[in-house]
Amino acid sequence: MGFEGFTKEGLIFLFENRMRNDKAWYDSHKHVYKKYVYNPFVELITELAPTMKEIDGSIITIPSKLISRVRRDTRFTKDKTLYRDNAWIVFLRDKSQMSTSACYWFGLDQTGCSYGAGYYNAEPASMAHMRDMIIKGHPAFKKALQCYESQNEFAIGGEMYKRSKYPDQPENLRLWLDRKNIFFECVQKDFDLAFSKDLPQKLDKSFRSLKPIYDFLLLTGDY
Repeated sequence: MGFEGFTKEGLIFLFENRMRNDKAWYDSHKHVYKKYVYNPFVELITELAPTMKEIDGSIITIPSKLISRVRRDTRFTKDKTLYRDNAWIVFLRDKSQMSTSACYWFGLDQTGCSYGAGYYNAEPASMAHMRDMIIKGHPAFKKALQCYESQNEFAIGGEMYKRSKYPDQPENLRLWLDRKNIFFECVQKDFDLAFSKDLPQKLDKSFRSLKPIYDFLLLTGDY
């Protein structure tokens, strides 16, 4: 069975599970999670796997390693809510480096969905390397810049410094240079795409279009 789209039942489960915040309730409704959240993500990954391997042969495509956990890690936060009301998948090379490795993602939440490529939380050394490559006009950056500036689907994101470190550089370069973190994201504030069986085909095309940016970010982490 192929991917048929996410459904409102999955969103309702995620919302109620978070509101109830109760392990016993989750355990008794785990079959709902499997049917409406986990299994659709498995089907989505299965359809995208060939594309992701073409983009980067080292990317992990094993569903159990890519799907977010339904339970939150509350060890290091004041918010002790046990469960989250969203879910996502992350395609990357090394799961142990998820917070600092360049990756692709698709996420579903209570307002819609988002997808893109970039860093979740880039290491300062990676960003410093990126800036050096930009200033030196590295060919990989030129391809990434052309890729970004020739499309209107994805917006550049990531926390920026309050004051530009490169005031003499062109504005389009400062969009990259003045960030503490960097990603390229498309946000859908409805469920038309997430609920569509055509989601894998859409992500296939969109993820392929970001390959020059993804390739550049892989190089920035190689220092």
